[in-house]
Amino acid sequence: MIAETVCSAVAAAGLGIAVVTAYRKRFLAAARIAAYALVPLGLVMTGVVEWVADTAFSPTAWAGFAVLGGAWALFATTRAVERHRGGTRRERKAAARAAQSPAVAPTASAPSLGQASRPASRPAPAPRATGASEDFSDIEAILKKHGI
Repeated sequence: MIAETVCSAVAAAGLGIAVVTAYRKRFLAAARIAAYALVPLGLVMTGVVEWVADTAFSPTAWAGFAVLGGAWALFATTRAVERHRGGTRRERKAAARAAQSPAVAPTASAPSLGQASRPASRPAPAPRATGASEDFSDIEAILKKHGI
């Protein structure tokens, strides 16, 4: 009963502050203050405040919170141990099987487009048109200067 009265008084005071703020031509701030002021009134009207008050003073509710905390602690502990060991039993078995089989085929390291013993050579430059050589001569000089 007292919690409902306090929440209603807070809502009334907040709405009063919103009216004063709106009188000062700060309508956006007044609307925001009114919204915050109506939250406690809505909580009282929906019964949330009564539920919270009943829960706060109920030994059964606190025992339930203790059970939930214990369950969370067990879950966190088992996850930490599982991470330390490297996953679940099924994952460890799969990792052991994968470690026994070769990861890469023996011929996979050979290049697929030619012989590995032949050094890569630059392709012969194609003959260019006379107009193209004039246009790119400056660019070629810059590239040769930088070793490209």
